[in-house]
Amino acid sequence: MPYPIYQVDAFSSDLFKGNPAAVVLLNQWLPDETLQKIAMENNLTETAFICPQNAELHIRWFTPTTEVELCGHATLASAHVLFNHEEIEGDEVTFYSKSGLLRVTKNDDQLVLDFPIDDIYRVSELPAMMKARSRDKIQEIYRGKTDYMFILSNQADIEDFVPSMDIISELDSRGVIITAPGKDVDFVSRYFAPKCGIPEDPVTGSAHTTLAPYWSKRLGKTSMTARQLSKRRGDLVCEIRGSRVLIGGTCKTYLKGQLL
Repeated sequence: MPYPIYQVDAFSSDLFKGNPAAVVLLNQWLPDETLQKIAMENNLTETAFICPQNAELHIRWFTPTTEVELCGHATLASAHVLFNHEEIEGDEVTFYSKSGLLRVTKNDDQLVLDFPIDDIYRVSELPAMMKARSRDKIQEIYRGKTDYMFILSNQADIEDFVPSMDIISELDSRGVIITAPGKDVDFVSRYFAPKCGIPEDPVTGSAHTTLAPYWSKRLGKTSMTARQLSKRRGDLVCEIRGSRVLIGGTCKTYLKGQLL
């Protein structure tokens, strides 16, 4: 039977910017191998699969090569699809996931993710990074649940950073976040995850569960503006609320169709 499929540009108010995600609506789970092949065929950074179970909405995310435990932009895109194309009632949707309960609230044209804050800690020098071209610009290194985070001096360093994908692939992490103070926003970042089949992710919602608590402490504020400086770019608003981080952004639908 055919399944509805959408492609949505997340964390952008304009088409062809932000981070594109596929959203597939299922009535029952397909085999994991099939889900992975669909994600590989879509060839986007993430494909989200939504499936109802016992009156609950469950969500899973796949890159072209692997399943991940948390994805921000594809969750935002999924909520956008439900609110704008599937006519879900109310202003809030709750997803059950491998990372626990994830809520997305509609606030005018903005959608707000409610995600758990990442636990981060400072780590000593990574020997492999000694070979990276921009090593001298890395001031501090932190580790979260799934990613390393490198602190750089300024926005220009983020824009000019040349990652070594081979080295990043060798690290014991999902990927690497680089971040610095922004010129027009509180902080900027980029994200690299070649091990997951994503050399550079355009806009990474889940990375901001790591970024937001760091910058909140450093800047002494709980509400912050952020920009991911990939080629497509994307804008986010982050707010710390206890052990949660609210991550806001907008979406645009690029296509809808049927998956045969």
